[in-house]
Amino acid sequence: MRKGIREFLRADRDTHGWVPQVDSWLSCWDEGFSERLGGAGFLGITTPREYGGKGLGHLHRYVVTEELLAHGAPVAAHWIADRQVAPALLTYGTEEQRRRILPRIAAGRFYSAIGMSEHGAGSDLAAVSTRATRTEGGWKLSGTKVWTSGAHHSHQIVVLARTGALDPEHRHAGLSQFLVSCDTPGVTISSIELMSGEHHFNEVLLDDVEIAEADVLGEIGNGWHQVTSELSFERSGPERILTTMPLISGALARLAAQVEPDDALLADVGHLIARLTSLRQLSVAVARALVAGQSAANQAALVKDLGTRFEQESIDIVVDLLDRLPTDPGLQAMVNTAWLHRPLFTLRGGTNEVLRGVVARGMGLR
Repeated sequence: MRKGIREFLRADRDTHGWVPQVDSWLSCWDEGFSERLGGAGFLGITTPREYGGKGLGHLHRYVVTEELLAHGAPVAAHWIADRQVAPALLTYGTEEQRRRILPRIAAGRFYSAIGMSEHGAGSDLAAVSTRATRTEGGWKLSGTKVWTSGAHHSHQIVVLARTGALDPEHRHAGLSQFLVSCDTPGVTISSIELMSGEHHFNEVLLDDVEIAEADVLGEIGNGWHQVTSELSFERSGPERILTTMPLISGALARLAAQVEPDDALLADVGHLIARLTSLRQLSVAVARALVAGQSAANQAALVKDLGTRFEQESIDIVVDLLDRLPTDPGLQAMVNTAWLHRPLFTLRGGTNEVLRGVVARGMGLR
């Protein structure tokens, strides 16, 4: 699997000319690449063959994800659909939903966003105020979602909404998930631009959006369990440690070719690689535990905390290493992007501060 994806990436880059980027799973939207990747059999890896996938295990998918990130490939178009929506459909979706959506995800032709965060509900999703009210033919959604990555390109948004009254004693109860097509009347998507002018995030207004009963994902009132059941895979995956890997590998390649190493350089590089290797071992261990059906919420939260802090700190380390070299425009461009995206690393997927609380609770400390 690893050999195959490396050969695909090398050939695809030579043919189509994409340039490796840091944080490519957020910032590099290339629908053509996603379709080629799906056509080569590298999407829908854990999806059963009857739904257009490969029917393989999570560790097979881990290998492919690792290579895509390490090469800085433009994966943003299919990322959320393949990483989060496909597993959710397999676990909670109806047969009609699976047959309608999963083959398109595996083919790299379906793009989805996730509508969780709100202005008053970021890491504290129990504070979600978007409401779904039952109607004669289904549901009516009203509310606002923010930081909705890729919504302006997507076919659908998976919306977390409150379907029951808020119970202060059980704040996570009464939440449900809905598959909302982006072209549904009442859906308005507005850009949230970075200071650089990049447009990855959006605010999504849901103004009395009519949703059919067939577009409920899973069980009404079970939304919190559904959302959190997949978070361990998301939080512990290679995207939490390899966001800056194209920059790291590019800098090390230049150093190896142009600099005679001294003890200080070897120590700095050794420390960098040792941390990366250790984090990868932790991440793989969590993946193995999850595949075996074991609970690994605490371990996944720790991988996300340690991994995203490493991603941030790796930028400083690489910048110091690059001081030994003449300026390289390609590497400098990646450094600039890394600096800009750096604050996001520890925020997305649940802030590290909140996840430390999760770990403390899991250890019985609070």
